[in-house]
Amino acid sequence: MRPADRLFRIIQILRRKRRPTTAQEIASELETSLRTVYRDIAQLTAERVPIRGEAGIGYVLEGGFDMPPLMLTPDEIEAAMLGAQWVMSRADAELSRAASDLIAKIGVVIPEHLRPLLMEPALTPLTSHKGPGDAIDMARVRAAIRTQGKIALVYRDEKQAETRRLIWPIGVSYWDAVRLIVAWCEMRKGFRHFRTDRVVTAEFLELRYPTARARLRAQWKKEMEIEGERGDYARKLSRPSAAPTPMSGLME
Repeated sequence: MRPADRLFRIIQILRRKRRPTTAQEIASELETSLRTVYRDIAQLTAERVPIRGEAGIGYVLEGGFDMPPLMLTPDEIEAAMLGAQWVMSRADAELSRAASDLIAKIGVVIPEHLRPLLMEPALTPLTSHKGPGDAIDMARVRAAIRTQGKIALVYRDEKQAETRRLIWPIGVSYWDAVRLIVAWCEMRKGFRHFRTDRVVTAEFLELRYPTARARLRAQWKKEMEIEGERGDYARKLSRPSAAPTPMSGLME
């Protein structure tokens, strides 16, 4: 790895960490020696990159540091392409267009020698099955998630029974066959997952739910870990012909 590339990678490693990162962790990821990492850190500090810390404790990149946002490596371009391709084949029309626009923007700013990675990607996501379409405006769902807006649903379960729900959407979970709206349900007084193809009607309300979305997501993740649901959902929802069944009351 060229020294300039290694310096850039060190900055990227520190950027994505929320805690102090030791020189040993950096050396392991870059497959280089501790002595090289210490020398590179000293060079970055001399060039006024705001790295704080010391050997044996760890290093952090202080806030306010800016660098060109699209100085991408080949691996980063391929990762972006793989994700964008998956979104274009699986998401709703608006999100699919956004993924296509993202690729176009990356193509404009990256160096000429890296553009073949966009034009002829080596990585392709599996697209063997396309599940049922969304019966709700997913662009408005995403907007409601960002603004913490409540949604009033008429929802049909797998037995064709319809119920009215007032939900606090906190995320959308994309699976191979179906998509789920992750939300706090006021009727059930708990987190539920609503398949987007089973929504009968949806009203996007001006009402905002009171609890911070980040806090709700943290609580939801904890409950999912406790219940051990992630593996069960993945196995069931990955089967296109399977109708997911309620798991510990979390699946609607």
